[in-house]
Amino acid sequence: MNLKSERRPAFPKRAIITAGMPYGNKELHFGHIGGVFIHADIFARFLRDRIGDENVIFLSGTDCYGNTIEVGYQNAVSKGFSGSIKDYVEEKHKSQKETLIKYQISLNLFAASALGDAGTIHADLSSKIFNRLYEKEKLRLDKTLQFYDEEKGMFLNGRQVIGRCPIQGCKSEIAYADECALGHQYNPTDLINPISTISGKRPILRAVKNWFFDLPSFSAIIQEHVNSWKKDPRYRKCLIQGMEEFFRKPALFVKKELIPEIYKLDSFPHYTITEEENKNSWPLFFENLNERDKAKQVLDSKNIRYRSGKAVVPFRISGNVNWGIPVPDTKQTSKLSFWVWPESLWAPISFTKCFLGDKTNGTQWERWWKSDEAQVFQFIGEDNIYFYGLAELGILMALETGICLPIIIPNHHLLFGKAKASSSGEFVPPKADDLLNYYTSDQLRLHFMNASLSDHSVRFEPRMALGLNDKFDPVTMEGNLITNILNRIVRSCLYTVQKYCDGVYPQGNIGSNTKEKADQIIIAYEKLMAEFAFDKIFETLNVYLREVNKEWSCRSKNATKNEIEQLLRDMFHIVRVSVVLFHPIVPAGCDMIREYLGVDKRIWNWDYIFEPLDFFINSNHKFKFLKPHVDFFCKHPLQTSSK
Repeated sequence: MNLKSERRPAFPKRAIITAGMPYGNKELHFGHIGGVFIHADIFARFLRDRIGDENVIFLSGTDCYGNTIEVGYQNAVSKGFSGSIKDYVEEKHKSQKETLIKYQISLNLFAASALGDAGTIHADLSSKIFNRLYEKEKLRLDKTLQFYDEEKGMFLNGRQVIGRCPIQGCKSEIAYADECALGHQYNPTDLINPISTISGKRPILRAVKNWFFDLPSFSAIIQEHVNSWKKDPRYRKCLIQGMEEFFRKPALFVKKELIPEIYKLDSFPHYTITEEENKNSWPLFFENLNERDKAKQVLDSKNIRYRSGKAVVPFRISGNVNWGIPVPDTKQTSKLSFWVWPESLWAPISFTKCFLGDKTNGTQWERWWKSDEAQVFQFIGEDNIYFYGLAELGILMALETGICLPIIIPNHHLLFGKAKASSSGEFVPPKADDLLNYYTSDQLRLHFMNASLSDHSVRFEPRMALGLNDKFDPVTMEGNLITNILNRIVRSCLYTVQKYCDGVYPQGNIGSNTKEKADQIIIAYEKLMAEFAFDKIFETLNVYLREVNKEWSCRSKNATKNEIEQLLRDMFHIVRVSVVLFHPIVPAGCDMIREYLGVDKRIWNWDYIFEPLDFFINSNHKFKFLKPHVDFFCKHPLQTSSK
């Protein structure tokens, strides 16, 4: 293979990787780990090997603020929790951090937006971003309607109100005050059948003032970026499609049988209608949001029911929750707090500053967020495409400070049965910690890696965890590649070299066919990693190792001493390559193999990826002695004891 003629993907000199932010009112469930963190961790570990450990920062943290946290805290107090709300968040933060460690998630910093230096830096940055947007005249103070519980005498925020999502075609089981469980945004006035979770009564609407970011003014330039992504394999189809849904003209959907009533209306904004005989509702498209709002008023006055279409609308910045970062006072308002979603979008910058020791006024973070040599990669769930794909990009553009736009990598849903894994839904998903009672972290990392979440939602069916003691558990399938195949190949090499060569590596050339196949796998792996195609990486490694396993069986039978030595040289090269490619995926076992090979950490360095094993060792190199029945990758004790 002519490596010089092979087009290889380019990687940045420095990289920030983020993995969403779990709310500070919960322990991590399998969707957090399998849907986001494992994929982000594999990519972060790969980049450390590829561009250098010192050039990668992997960040996440607990999302501490907001009404969701207040509700969780109040529930905890009702059950006997005696600490403050900050104590409550800190307890959840520590629990989340411990779970991530159990799954070998190699974060450089897992911070919290309300705790410690990160909290101080984040509050300061939030104020600075607000002031800059205000000075740039990208914020608008609007009077809007907010739910109010008359029986309890209090305004209701977020999840203190539940109803049905008003967005046409939404399949969310639950919708809240102005956002449904699938991330759709709407005005509180549009929520269908709202109920206060505090009193159980229907709330009224009262006028309040809030700050809104002028997101619609950035719609056209964001759309240009989306169009440019279509030819770049790094950008997933679900990201592009999810964003393009918002670029359509503002629409209202009316049931087909009510359309004749629309035709009779005299004073109704200009619209175009798409008649779709096979659909129950037809869309009415308007030139802008103002025209659509006028149409809503007319339809409301005539009691004609409708549902809203997705559109780019002004993005709310503030709210009036007590547990939130204060919004800087202006001549127009005071005593508002940041809505949790916008401040969580710039939290990775706060966390970067914290990790680098920048405090409030430091500038080291700019080398990572404002340099052409750096890139930010954000792993998210598809529910959050609106926030990261539209709101975040718009805000970063509006700041005009040279911050690079991140590459967004959304995953589809992980399902448990037919239900979406979400702590905000009626279905309570399994806790990530509980799964480790039945499977190893390696097995789960491989299983979630191989889930084709880039293409579609995937069911998670942990049969052992459900008490279904079938012979076949799909969660263990991928793990067999390392516990059976890779274990066998490495052990066979070490036992054979101990038997025939006194544990000393037999110097000599690697077979050309072995070297060429290994080089091809390296090139394919690197390309797939650059495209975040984790399931295809597993498939590539699976095919490669199973072929190698067969080759060992064939070549080791009735081999002469010279043939054994050639086989060992070939197979140790395969082990050398395989252990580097598996290193980001199942790191602990790979580190153990490196120890037995007796090589230093340069073996992980992709500057030397095509070099043979003897590049890292001296002549007469002796491997660490491998005792019988040693495993580099183990199954869970429950799985071995059940045999």
